[in-house]
Amino acid sequence: MSQTPSKAQTSGRDAAALAITPPQIVGPFYPVSEHPDLATDLARPSGSTAEALGQLIHLSGRVLTRSGAPVPHARIDIWQANAAGKYRHPSDINPAPLDPNFKGFARLTTDAAGHYSFRTVKPGRYPTAEGEVRPPHIHLTVEGRFDCLVTQLYFAGEEENVTDRWLNAAPHPERLIVTLQSSPSRLERHALIAHFDIVLASG
Repeated sequence: MSQTPSKAQTSGRDAAALAITPPQIVGPFYPVSEHPDLATDLARPSGSTAEALGQLIHLSGRVLTRSGAPVPHARIDIWQANAAGKYRHPSDINPAPLDPNFKGFARLTTDAAGHYSFRTVKPGRYPTAEGEVRPPHIHLTVEGRFDCLVTQLYFAGEEENVTDRWLNAAPHPERLIVTLQSSPSRLERHALIAHFDIVLASG
């Protein structure tokens, strides 16, 4: 005869579960008129030796379920402003210049262990139409087998993090903030790195 789990057993399982990555808005600058670059290097245009302007960063992590199981072959769309805070989007009225060597839109897939990684430049802060200033952030849409999550990744130490209404509307905004660190010797000396795991409810 099966037994109903006790409250203590249920609480133990819940405590061991990973916290779901908080969702965020898509925002007004999803690249509707651009095709995503299928390479994992946003900082260098495909077929070019030119580099985008700005602080080079390498971001990596895993897409996981709440139980910690990897989510293989999840599709991740990435879009962001350039180092000057300008999106390659017709609705962006920010007077900052576009970077001819930065498209800012890519699509990648996690491997069999749920890993992903990409190379890009740190996006700049930018003013909104409402007169606010958004902190540097990167947009991500993650599609697993069952779940689709739209979220944003932020950087520790940015003063606008304290006042950004979208970041602070998240139930646990600290789960969306990464710390940039010096890169290991195998990467470019001037690059920074960060790790960001993304947790989906069911995978």
